[in-house]
Amino acid sequence: MSTITPAAPAAPAFDAARYKETTRAQWQDAARAWNEWSPLLRDWLGPATETMLDMARIGPGCRVLDVAAGAGDQTLQAARRVGPAGHVLATDIAPAILEFAWANARAAGLANVTTQAMDGEAIDVAAESFDAVISRVGLIYFPDQQKALAGMRRALKPGGHVAAIVYGPAERNGFFAIPVGIIRRRAGLPPPAPGQPGPFSLGGPGVLEAAFHKAGFRDVETRSLPAPVRTPNAAECVRFEKESFGALHQMMAGLDAAGREAAWQEIEEALGAFEGSDGFAGPCEMIVGIGVK
Repeated sequence: MSTITPAAPAAPAFDAARYKETTRAQWQDAARAWNEWSPLLRDWLGPATETMLDMARIGPGCRVLDVAAGAGDQTLQAARRVGPAGHVLATDIAPAILEFAWANARAAGLANVTTQAMDGEAIDVAAESFDAVISRVGLIYFPDQQKALAGMRRALKPGGHVAAIVYGPAERNGFFAIPVGIIRRRAGLPPPAPGQPGPFSLGGPGVLEAAFHKAGFRDVETRSLPAPVRTPNAAECVRFEKESFGALHQMMAGLDAAGREAAWQEIEEALGAFEGSDGFAGPCEMIVGIGVK
């Protein structure tokens, strides 16, 4: 007698509006912690940021739009390049984190920075008003990346550059992929569906290039750069991720307090494999991509 194996339950439909509401709330809550981790962020992402600014040809007098700017570390790097004759507009979906970007710019003596709370999929600026649009580890988390890129393209002057930093493939980003895998298993989450936002949504071979081409950009170029996350030990890296990585907290939403604590403990044990005599060095690869309007 044959038996019929019941089909696995379908994954719940992705709700983009709810996802963005949750993202905004999490960054409102994590704003102070993210800002306090600025020295680590600068060491970790500073070189990739300089490469992005070079590739986007950002220099004196440029007008730059920073999308998903966070606390503005890369905003300040751009502002120093454009000088007093230039301008950088830092935007983010979470107003609380932009308050830190504003304060950091003023503390650095950079009067050429302004901020505006803005959804990266609804860029509300004058058309053709910027020489460059940048987004550091932001585009990957937009539910509609093409809508975001269309808004960026509209904001650019003809010949202007869009530039983004995204994570490379999961297998080259153990510091983040390992926690994601552990949480996904413990929370019983299905693999992300194609097209859903997430840390590795643009990291596959040719994926970022294809997204830029589809959005109408030309002269697309990408570069892959090693960007290891360096902390004294695995526990400090876990503290950084626990305090600052909203994506991980979103994934843990279905776990109770004990389940979340057990997940973080397992993550710390797994990341301990990257400790050595010089401390912790978490594998990370960033892809820097640019396109021209």
